[in-house]
Amino acid sequence: MAQRRTVRFVAVSTVAGLVVATGAVAAAGPWDGGQRKAERDRAAAGTRAGGGDHGGAGRAGGAGAGRRAAPPVLGALGGGAARAAGLAGVLDPLLKDAALGPEPSAAVYDAGTGERLYGAGQDTGYTPASTIKLATAAAALAALGPEHRIETTVVAGSDGVVLVGGGDPTLTARPVKGEGPRFASLGDLADATVKALKARGTTRTRLAYDASRYSGPPLHPIGPNENLAPVSALMADEGRLDDSDRGVADRTAEPAADAARKFAAMLRERGVEVEGEPAEGRADAKAERLATVSSAPLADLVERALTNSDNDVAEALARQTALASGRPASFEGAAQAVTERLTGLGLPMAGVHIADGSGLDRSGRASADFLARLLLRSASADSARLRPVLTGLPVAGFTGTLRERYGREVAGRASVRAKTGTLTGVNTLAGTAVTAGGRLLVFAFMASGTADAGGAQQALDRLASALAEAG
Repeated sequence: MAQRRTVRFVAVSTVAGLVVATGAVAAAGPWDGGQRKAERDRAAAGTRAGGGDHGGAGRAGGAGAGRRAAPPVLGALGGGAARAAGLAGVLDPLLKDAALGPEPSAAVYDAGTGERLYGAGQDTGYTPASTIKLATAAAALAALGPEHRIETTVVAGSDGVVLVGGGDPTLTARPVKGEGPRFASLGDLADATVKALKARGTTRTRLAYDASRYSGPPLHPIGPNENLAPVSALMADEGRLDDSDRGVADRTAEPAADAARKFAAMLRERGVEVEGEPAEGRADAKAERLATVSSAPLADLVERALTNSDNDVAEALARQTALASGRPASFEGAAQAVTERLTGLGLPMAGVHIADGSGLDRSGRASADFLARLLLRSASADSARLRPVLTGLPVAGFTGTLRERYGREVAGRASVRAKTGTLTGVNTLAGTAVTAGGRLLVFAFMASGTADAGGAQQALDRLASALAEAG
């Protein structure tokens, strides 16, 4: 699955005429997939080999031993805190919009100073919908680091070979094309497998597949759904039955078996006969490895999950967090592991309940203050490994789930980056806004009991745009 590279923030800031912000970002160095390369390098320095130094990342305010601190994204460009009283005068009337339901909540912080500038019901837990992906992403980055990669392997079996899923949701059976991160290819894995088999003089084999790295029920509590495939450690193209690479789509009920069948077909096309149909099996822990492909770095998976609100990637990130934390890679184990990592980051957990990685489970809860503080932590100088939480945010009017929102005349266009959340009766928005004066603000707006999703989204966008117009 190829994904178009996220529009560079420098470019969109230029479109918006944000001269001050543009100069600051340009001075900070080149961007790669939406993330400053220098920051990624600094983050990787403490997270090689699967993301070491986990304890340092979990300490609120701690940089971790031996790591250089990266500067905050954009920082407080104008200097000084925004005047909270003036902000309240702007946001209070907007929060009274009937489209936001009976009791919307809000939290706004200055990313440069850490000062809370505005709050309304900010400590109350609401159904977060897809904004909980911010928490999933932060937990995965804290546990594994931005350079971690997920492997899919082929190992020798007792009477053939075994395709072993590592939990990479971006593994693709399609031809790799286009720009953007290079996701793992099932075709490349077939090439390497055939090469290894032919080196042994083998042109005929049996194929088994092993998806045992994940445990528990594969179906999300909402049941079969076009928003999410059954969660499996082995799948190709997110189990999609069409040629889409994002959004809703019909999904296979057997992602692991379908991926194995596609792999068997590829082996045959390359001159290795596969006897019978692939069968579910279990690889020996000490089996000889014949071939391996690796996912794009975790930072790219996080950006994809946030930009496109990709539920499959989000649930995989939660399970990878569970594996890194010694928890079962199930819905329950993942929720526990994510909660532990967020607690370790020093975030306010009162009113927070992690129910899944994607936000499809309506029993999940998060407060506006929790989401805003998570973004604040991700922007801090000692949290370089969390920076993809910010760089993955859709750009208003340009990318991902905000591409069709914020028209050309809207103040927040390009200067707002935010994760959206939408369920029936629930609308949320959490992200960043560069003010007219050049400051970076982080915010979270949450609405429940909404009757008109379109009207609620417009009301949320007006709130975010008001921040962009702040001095």
